[in-house]
Amino acid sequence: MKTNIQFSLVAFLSAAILTVGCGPQKPEVVEIVEEVKTPTLTLLWESADSLMTNESVLFDAESGNLYVSNIEGQDPLQKDGKGSIAILSKEGKILNPAWVTGLNAPKGMAISNGKLYVTDIDELVEIDIATAKISNKWKVDGAQFLNDVAAHNGTVYFTDMNTGKVHSFANGTISTISEGNKSINGIAVAADGTIYGLDASGLKKWNADGTTIVVNSQVTGGDGLVILGDGNFVASRWIGEIWFASDSTQTMILDTKAAESNTADIGYNAAEKIVYVPTFYKNKVAAYKLDY
Repeated sequence: MKTNIQFSLVAFLSAAILTVGCGPQKPEVVEIVEEVKTPTLTLLWESADSLMTNESVLFDAESGNLYVSNIEGQDPLQKDGKGSIAILSKEGKILNPAWVTGLNAPKGMAISNGKLYVTDIDELVEIDIATAKISNKWKVDGAQFLNDVAAHNGTVYFTDMNTGKVHSFANGTISTISEGNKSINGIAVAADGTIYGLDASGLKKWNADGTTIVVNSQVTGGDGLVILGDGNFVASRWIGEIWFASDSTQTMILDTKAAESNTADIGYNAAEKIVYVPTFYKNKVAAYKLDY
């Protein structure tokens, strides 16, 4: 009887071990690491080098062309009447090197209600696009170095780098909407009307009450600003740098300092993700495909 009991016990334990061994196994945990893509700029074309001291490029989605502001001199504050606006195709061909002339040192540009608005030292200049004629000029009180321009829903916003002010123009009236922005330059407005700018403190955002918060404190002293959406931006520095930035990170995606090629007030073709770069003293526009 004892032998039978021992045999039965051994058989039971063997069956139990076999059952456990053949039972369902705990799945192995595999950690999936999402690859972070590094934004890049790839050169597509360069225009002819006859755009004299070009400071700003603006892509016009309606016509598919580019407006380029040309200071045509070494001094961005000289009132010499040599400044002009040129028109390029989006493939880089110079269609009209002197579409509008008689300006001084034109810089930032924006389109609103069929008009091209351009800053010109201490004036906001209005150009009728259909006729290619200067239709109006507004002297800005106390202005010293008017620079970048943006437009949203009929209001034109523009900066004064020397006075640290942001102005607005609407219904024939110029107002100052913000002060104390040291070396303010680039400005852009999101689809919801939120204003962003580049000054000595970095990339900043304006709240509805007029106060500001710094979104990114690393991208300082910026020139041109593009809002990509989803919290992402592209910003240029005149010295020859272009940055991809968010509220927490920043990556330099173009460095042309060694070539002594400046990266001034950039333009952007959102549909094709192309960044247009005015090279200032190199007298040409360069187009880059943005991949992010």
